[in-house]
Amino acid sequence: MDITEGIRKIFLAGVGAVATTGEAAKSLIDTLVEKGELTVEQGKALNEELKKNAKEKMNRHVTVHVVNEFRDVYSAVDKMSREELESLKERLNELTAEKDEASEDMSQETTQDMTASRATVDGEENPDNSAES
Repeated sequence: MDITEGIRKIFLAGVGAVATTGEAAKSLIDTLVEKGELTVEQGKALNEELKKNAKEKMNRHVTVHVVNEFRDVYSAVDKMSREELESLKERLNELTAEKDEASEDMSQETTQDMTASRATVDGEENPDNSAES
């Protein structure tokens, strides 16, 4: 074997190594992409399952009662805990105070309107008073 043949074999071995490395790298990248895609798909499926489970639990554990009549309200109040009753009392007191303030404001506005109306009437000539003059 001469030296040129040895160099040629070393060169070809290098080219083969690069080609093999390239193929192996491509294979590795493809495998990682497939696993990544699989993981994304699993994540989507898991997310859907979690949403479904949360919805089912909410439906099982949360109940909503719509009260349409006062007797239903009294029934609901009878079932309330002490804390719930205290909270309801506080809320009713707040609403009552707000309603009283609104009523008071409206009463003041009405009084002001009536005073303004009298001032206008008094400022104009009253037909009943003109006959007396």
